[in-house]
Amino acid sequence: MPTLSEVARHAGVTAATVSNVLRGRGRVGEETRLRVLDAVKALGYRPHLAARALAEGRAPTIALMVSSIANPFYPEFALAVERAARESGHFVIVCNTNEDPATGRAYLEQIAGTLSEGVLVTNANLDFADLHKTEARGAPVVLCMWERPQEPPGLHCVAVDFRLAGELAGTHLVELGHRRIGAIVGSKVSGIHAARYQGFLDAMTQAGLDAPESHLRRAPDTVQGGYAATRALLEAEPGITAIFASNDLPALGALHAAADLGRQVPRDLSVVGITDIQPAREARPALTTVAVPTAEAAELAVGLLRELLAASPDYVGAAESAPRVCTTSAPKLIVRSSTGPARAQ
Repeated sequence: MPTLSEVARHAGVTAATVSNVLRGRGRVGEETRLRVLDAVKALGYRPHLAARALAEGRAPTIALMVSSIANPFYPEFALAVERAARESGHFVIVCNTNEDPATGRAYLEQIAGTLSEGVLVTNANLDFADLHKTEARGAPVVLCMWERPQEPPGLHCVAVDFRLAGELAGTHLVELGHRRIGAIVGSKVSGIHAARYQGFLDAMTQAGLDAPESHLRRAPDTVQGGYAATRALLEAEPGITAIFASNDLPALGALHAAADLGRQVPRDLSVVGITDIQPAREARPALTTVAVPTAEAAELAVGLLRELLAASPDYVGAAESAPRVCTTSAPKLIVRSSTGPARAQ
């Protein structure tokens, strides 16, 4: 198998130039670039990833930190990241923290900057101090799906306006005539779903409606969590005619709970979620939800990470630059069969 040095000799350039061409880095003239690519093709050269990692102190991979691979959103997001990364010659290592900060910290210490060039982070319950340390070690970090565009996190990020998503969901229920609306929120008060719930509250306020605490349940961001919360809510507040769920998984749980309680959806109870994961489309009735631009966010995150790497190949000092915030297009309401007009009480 030909080596990088042999390709360099064949093209009449240095090994560093060959590496820059193959990785899309540095300033290489077009004529030189084409000569290197011709040499690569002529010799049948294929990069040895392990050797490259040892030689350069980093590998052509990026780490994607997720909180729970069991959540259908994260495989969908990982697929979009992998597709975008492959276009730039990168591979993706998916690191499942299982919502454990210690596990996430171990991944950062063992992978970032060695097995991976940079890190994408999606709601993985990681301490920002650990992420700043990762950048200081030479591996850029990009937060994906940051939920509060108006509140920059102090790290490079791709943001989605989840407050607007919550508002769209709430407004949809109000426009259907619902006045007693319950809320299932899959995070703590200051958790990652806070902006979604605030958007829902804004919609209620704009309609002149109350959103009492008795109509709110906080639950794990799972189907089971949504099921238990919905049963408890409807048993305590039987007059509720619609439920806003801050994510699709609890919303799916709400559909199951309604069925077990003998409530037909949407005749007796309307349910709306946020995200638009595949199971939401496959549910019966199909779930009305507010779709967020998952693929767009993945592409922006990979693109931003590539820019950070290209701007400073060893990333020395790059972490001190002003963090960038890239915002996706707006979430969109997707009306399906789980919502309908409120029935007269």
